[in-house]
Amino acid sequence: MKPAAFSYLRPSSLDAAREALLRHGPEARILAGGQSLMPMMALRVAQPTLLVDIGRIAELRGLTCDERVLRAGALTRHAELLSSPLVYASVPLLSLALPHVAHAAIRNRGTLGGSLALADPAAELPACALALDAVMHITGSLGVRAVPAAEFFQGLYSTAVSDGEILTAVEFPVSSAGEQVFFDEISRRRGDYAMAGLAAVARADHTLRLSFLGCGDRPMRAPHAEALAADARRSMRVPDRARLKAALAADLDPPSDLQASADTRLHLAAVLVERALQSWSARSNAPHQDIV
Repeated sequence: MKPAAFSYLRPSSLDAAREALLRHGPEARILAGGQSLMPMMALRVAQPTLLVDIGRIAELRGLTCDERVLRAGALTRHAELLSSPLVYASVPLLSLALPHVAHAAIRNRGTLGGSLALADPAAELPACALALDAVMHITGSLGVRAVPAAEFFQGLYSTAVSDGEILTAVEFPVSSAGEQVFFDEISRRRGDYAMAGLAAVARADHTLRLSFLGCGDRPMRAPHAEALAADARRSMRVPDRARLKAALAADLDPPSDLQASADTRLHLAAVLVERALQSWSARSNAPHQDIV
């Protein structure tokens, strides 16, 4: 199929882009990497009357890091994040997750901000942002506001970005001493949407953050499973599968679809938590462990 007719605008400044979005309202869509939007338009799932191409806006690019946060511009491409020594050293969870994002051709064009703003519940980067407690910087007519990941993702393809606003940057906390991270997902084929995935952070104080993808209408934390897994990590054991699945059932509300049933997704979520605990235990016992 071909997309419906649309107009195209390529502003060179953030102000011009916001002005166009405000003027055209919900009929306008931002074009960043286009790796999700263009296929949706070709299938006529999305039919915007105006595309606002933000690719020329230099202030939306770049990676910087201090002792506290890694700041990434919204237009930073997946491939840039994956190849960056700065990202690998400061936020290793991203380096673990990015190879799972579709295929190399998609990663060469897809952007960090585009993935987060789309808020696909089966996407890897939203789950990482939630696990890391990242902060999204959203620019609008009243200036810039900072929104934590827990408040940014609001439902199926729904975020805290309002009409006339643009996600401009993301800040990820730098990995702390003694922190361990984990990422894995289960899909039918490499590059397919995951039936279930897990982005996890284990801190030196034994607190855990488990963030699941593909298990709800947005990336989902699992507080009951986090408590159970934290106890298991302290005692260096893997929790009973039935108890773990019951804890996850209290936390998650996975969908049933052609890929997998809700019960299958709960089972896969439990398997992923077990893999995380086994991975962390193996690294803790290794003579030369690293932070990932």
